[in-house]
Amino acid sequence: MLLSPKGARRPSTGSGIGGRARGRITATPMKDRILVIEDDTSLATLLRENLDFEGFEVQVVADGGHAVSAARSFLPHLIILDIMLPSINGFELCTILRRNGRTPILMTSARSAKNDKVKGLNLGADDYLAKPFELEELLARVSAILRRSRPATEVLLLGTISIDFRTHTARRGSQDVHLTHREFDLLRYLSERQGQIVSREELLRDLWEFPDSGITRSVDHAIGRLRRKVETDPHRPRFIHTAVGHGYVLTPTAGASSTELLPAGLDEALRPDRQ
Repeated sequence: MLLSPKGARRPSTGSGIGGRARGRITATPMKDRILVIEDDTSLATLLRENLDFEGFEVQVVADGGHAVSAARSFLPHLIILDIMLPSINGFELCTILRRNGRTPILMTSARSAKNDKVKGLNLGADDYLAKPFELEELLARVSAILRRSRPATEVLLLGTISIDFRTHTARRGSQDVHLTHREFDLLRYLSERQGQIVSREELLRDLWEFPDSGITRSVDHAIGRLRRKVETDPHRPRFIHTAVGHGYVLTPTAGASSTELLPAGLDEALRPDRQ
């Protein structure tokens, strides 16, 4: 039972559930980030310690009122969300988080009634776990959710260009296209999030491993070089679009030719001024 500090235990390193990024080709494994929204201090500490031990990067928030800003700044790959929270309960928070993004959500609660579970899932949660729960079950659900949310990409087609991530080769017809290791990583990262906005901060943190994005144009320059290699007209890209003020979106099916693709699903107040 994970609710009791006395009963807490750290899983062995052979448990097979860790923070190694699945399906990416990188020199150094990248950690998946998990945001834990839980007001029970003891439980939050146990979750942080065990998830950290498994190789995840973890941030804990105890108040629903601060959860949205934490999600925006921390950019988690998964959110573990308790229902009974001060300020904003988990049901309301799930609605807000789902409206502004598609980050997977695992809801937890001592309320095990069937209608609570159904309500949480209908609001957009990806899974629901009743308290008390076993550590192994929590980790198994976390691993399964992350695996479903980021299916491995082996081959990416961008028009006439074929990128094979298994062999690290790219070809346009019979001609080789030279891509650097970083460019393969960047394409793979975007391809695993097709149609989703990927922020510069997330790319800097996961691919460049910058702890603080600060003021750098590294991502913009890398995207520019990549466009010159895979786009017919880099100034009017068909595949790698700019979500103004937010990041980049990969659309392998070749969406509208524009460098300014507005992020779908964001509130009007967040939409950039296009004048």
